[in-house]
Amino acid sequence: MSLATIAVEWGRIGVTGFGGPPAHIALLRRLCVEREGWLSAREFEDGIAATGLLPGPASTQLAIYCAWRLRGPAGALVGALCFICPGLLVILGLSTLFLEARPPLPVVGAAAGAGAAVPAVALSAAASLMPASRRRAGDAGRWRWRSYLAAGAVAAAAIGPWLVAVIGACGFTEVLRRSRHQRSRRRPHWSVLAFPTAVGTGAGGLLALAWVAFKVGALSYGGGFVIIPLMQHDAVVAYHWMTGSQFLGAVALGQLTPGPVVLTVAVVGYAAAGLAGGLLAAFIAFAPSFLFILFGAPHFGSLRASATVQGFLDGAGPAAIGGIAGASVPLGLALGHAWQVAVLVLAAVWLLVARRGVVSALSGAAGLGLLAVLLRWQ
Repeated sequence: MSLATIAVEWGRIGVTGFGGPPAHIALLRRLCVEREGWLSAREFEDGIAATGLLPGPASTQLAIYCAWRLRGPAGALVGALCFICPGLLVILGLSTLFLEARPPLPVVGAAAGAGAAVPAVALSAAASLMPASRRRAGDAGRWRWRSYLAAGAVAAAAIGPWLVAVIGACGFTEVLRRSRHQRSRRRPHWSVLAFPTAVGTGAGGLLALAWVAFKVGALSYGGGFVIIPLMQHDAVVAYHWMTGSQFLGAVALGQLTPGPVVLTVAVVGYAAAGLAGGLLAAFIAFAPSFLFILFGAPHFGSLRASATVQGFLDGAGPAAIGGIAGASVPLGLALGHAWQVAVLVLAAVWLLVARRGVVSALSGAAGLGLLAVLLRWQ
C-alpha cells in the first residue's frame, strides 16, 4: 500500500464526507472493507469500538487508525492530513466571509438561519445515541444511567465550562462503585488515569486559544457536541472572541462542511487571531487524536478488555449524551430573533419527528435565514 494511494483515497473522503461521523464511517467501510479488502469486517468493527473508547472526534480517529493499519505512523500522518485538511480549508475560507467586519447580508441571513437549527441538531444527536447507551446499562443499572444522563444535561445547561469535569466524575463514580463489588482490583488503564478534570482557562491571547483547542481535542468524550457548551463559554463569555449568534453560525459551518464538527474550533480560532489562530486551533485540537492512535493503537485489545475502562465509560458515556442534549439550552438562548425560534421548531420536527438528515436540516434553515434577510425580518 503506497502513501500516495492513502493520500488520494483519504483526501477523497475528506472532500465528500458531508453528514458527520455516520457518513465518514460508511465511506471508510466502503473503501477499506467492501471495495479494497484492506481490512476484514471484524477488524473494522474492532476499530470502531476501540476509537469509541477514546476522547476526541471518533470518526477522525477511525480514519487515522485505518491508515495506521495500512502503513504505520507514516500512513497515519498522511491519512490524518488528507482527511482533515479539505474541510479545514473550506471552513477557514467561509470564516473570512462570515466573520468580516461587515459580512454580506445573504451570508448573515444564511448563517443566522443555520445557527437557529443547531440546538435541534444537538437534541437529535443525543437522541440517536441514547438507545444503545441504555441497552448497555441494562435493567440493573437503569437508575444510575438516568442519574449520569441527568448530571450531564444539567451541567451542560447550567455550568457549561465544567461539563468535562462532571463527565469525568460520573465515570470515576462508576469505576469506584464497581471496584467495591469486585474481589480483584485491577490497576486502571493509562487512558483513564490520563483523563484530566481541570477545565480552567489559561491566560489571554494565543495561550488561551491553545488551551481551548486542547480541551476540544482531548476532552470531547461522546462526540464534538459534548465540548460545545465549554467552547461557547470560552469564545463568547470568557474572551469575547465572538458573539452568541456568530458562535451558532460557527457550529452550523462545522456541520455543513465536510469533516468533523470539531472543525468549529477553527472558526473560533479565526475569530480570536485570524488565519494563524484558525490553523493553530485546528492543529492543537486534532493533535491528540493522532497521538492517541500512534501510541494507543497497539494496546487497543487490552483497552477494550479492561474492566476499569469499561466501567468508566458506563458512567461517562451517559453523562456525555446528557451533555449533548443539555447543550441545546445555551445554544437556544443565544437566538436573537423571533423568526429563528420558528426555524428551530421546524428543524426539530424535521430531525426528531420526520427523522431526516442533519445536512438537509441545516441547509433548509440557511435558506429560511436568507429569506428572512430578503424580507427584512432581521
